[in-house]
Amino acid sequence: MEFRNKEAIYLQIANHVAEQITLAKWPLEEKIPSVRDLAVELQVNPNTVVRAYEFLQNKAVILNKRGIGFFIAADAKEKIMAYNKERFLNQDLPEFFKRIYLLDITMEDLAERYKAFVTNYSSK
Repeated sequence: MEFRNKEAIYLQIANHVAEQITLAKWPLEEKIPSVRDLAVELQVNPNTVVRAYEFLQNKAVILNKRGIGFFIAADAKEKIMAYNKERFLNQDLPEFFKRIYLLDITMEDLAERYKAFVTNYSSK
């Protein structure tokens, strides 16, 4: 995983975990990697993974079963989608609209590229 400079690493890790859940790579109600295991896999400090897990726990995406580990909530996918949708609509979309306006990109251009993206992404 390559980290971006504009966002806190723990949030990027939380997004990575959320993506694994959304793509069903990590099944609902199943145990997720331990803090230590994920820290080793991502080559980060375990405290950073702890922060990411705490963030997800506060959003009720994962649950801590004391002595056993962290598990994915049964409704995690819905909570992730709601959070990400709200975040996208309020933060990312206005910036996106500004950029396409300034670059004079048409909706037809976007539709064409979006179709190509979906085709390419769904074949992975």
